[in-house]
Amino acid sequence: MAVGFAETRNGGHYNGRITLFVVLSCTMAAMGGVIFGYDIGISGGVTSMDSFLKKFFPDVYKNMKEDDKISNYCKFDSELLTSFTSSLYVAGFFASFVASWITKKFGRKPSILTGGAAFLTGAALGGAAFNIYMVIFGRVLLGVGVGFANQAVPLYLSEMAPPRHRGAINNGFQFSIGVGALSANLINFGTEKIKDGWGWRISLALAAVPASILTLGALFLPETPNSLIQRSKDYGEAELMLKRVRGTTNVQAELDDLIKASSVAKTMNDPFKKILQRKYRPQLAMAIAIPFFQQVTGINVIAFYAPVLFRAIGLGESASLLSAVVTGVVGTGSTFISMLIVDKLGRRVLFLVGGIQMLVSQVMVGGIMAAELGDHGGVSKGYAFLVLFLICVYVAGFGWSWGPLGWLVPSEIFPLEIRSAAQSITVAVSFLFTFMVAQTFLAMLCHLKSGIFFFFGGWVVLMTAFVYYLLPETKNLPIEQMDRVWREHWFWKRIVVEEGSIHKMETA
Repeated sequence: MAVGFAETRNGGHYNGRITLFVVLSCTMAAMGGVIFGYDIGISGGVTSMDSFLKKFFPDVYKNMKEDDKISNYCKFDSELLTSFTSSLYVAGFFASFVASWITKKFGRKPSILTGGAAFLTGAALGGAAFNIYMVIFGRVLLGVGVGFANQAVPLYLSEMAPPRHRGAINNGFQFSIGVGALSANLINFGTEKIKDGWGWRISLALAAVPASILTLGALFLPETPNSLIQRSKDYGEAELMLKRVRGTTNVQAELDDLIKASSVAKTMNDPFKKILQRKYRPQLAMAIAIPFFQQVTGINVIAFYAPVLFRAIGLGESASLLSAVVTGVVGTGSTFISMLIVDKLGRRVLFLVGGIQMLVSQVMVGGIMAAELGDHGGVSKGYAFLVLFLICVYVAGFGWSWGPLGWLVPSEIFPLEIRSAAQSITVAVSFLFTFMVAQTFLAMLCHLKSGIFFFFGGWVVLMTAFVYYLLPETKNLPIEQMDRVWREHWFWKRIVVEEGSIHKMETA
């Protein structure tokens, strides 16, 4: 059974269409995004709940409730609290490298399965925690799960998707992150109202629901044709899978490209060493720069600490959690819009428009907080809701640009021979700087105060210029022909073409 649009080999495309088989497989795999998003939303929500703070972070609770001399910007500045948030990303950083080896040697499916199982265990431990050590160890297991899932799922989606619709399908990963975060915000809003003070346990334990779906679903996921060819000399199984995935028997052109890419990949024993070669310089630059820029957009200010931030400007506990729900709805909706238009408008347009939108809203929020929010007291309700509106504008800009495209572009630009290693670098860089931002944000908020928004705004200017000058358009191009964009780019062609010329001279 097949639905959607046909793909032909005309102009670099292959035969095939979006099949129900692909839709179901990618939907199940994208649950890896739901577990990541759920954790982001839950960790930000429970750390604003009085009952959770009182049990595990009593010093923060005391500062918030009893100490009127502490600045609004410093009430949540706690090394232990930031360790709770950031421990997940340390674990994810190391797990992504292990996942790279498993993904290459055993396939994308085992990594997804491992990620789901680790996250499920971490969720159970967090929900049952009775001391801070159990809470943080549970976060570490969640990090292992997220590390495996984030390494394997974007690759899986890009390899299963037809080239013309790869952007929409891969953006489904960020959409799933948004769905997970929104679900967490709604759950936090409900559990905060439980009078006996154990609502945070429900919030943490319910992470087991998407983790169970991912773990069980991964048992039935098909392996991608790219991975089957990479790990076997018998291409018959891969050809049958490719026919099923594309909904046509005429897959020879795509199969030939996959076999050619696999032949190159099998000659390489150390992809991490290989990626340092000059001809892979553009891909290495993007593998590092894109996830780095994604984390210094300032989105973690909103994702991790939105309820905390809203409480800092004077909203109550319940109103802060509801505000986080609102931003979650906006983020998820804008990512859905991105899914619909990314393969029509292209990656660059969304990056540039989203960057300008984020910059303007960040500068305005920083200006309002500088003018209206002092070290003590709050802002008027009018200004509080204006800040909420501007943050929604910011979240929308991120939701159709750096949010989904930060995962899409790296997953589609790497040749097969370095793909697993390069994706693990992307994920590791993402976790490393997510950890650094999470670990330092509350201290930065305390010292920079409203200047924190101008700090991240400066990075948005830099990353928008980076995209404008150095990122080529990748829409609609088959994943195994992506080297073409670097040879035609005004800057990168100087590097990859010269490398090719040197290689030819050496072999002549």
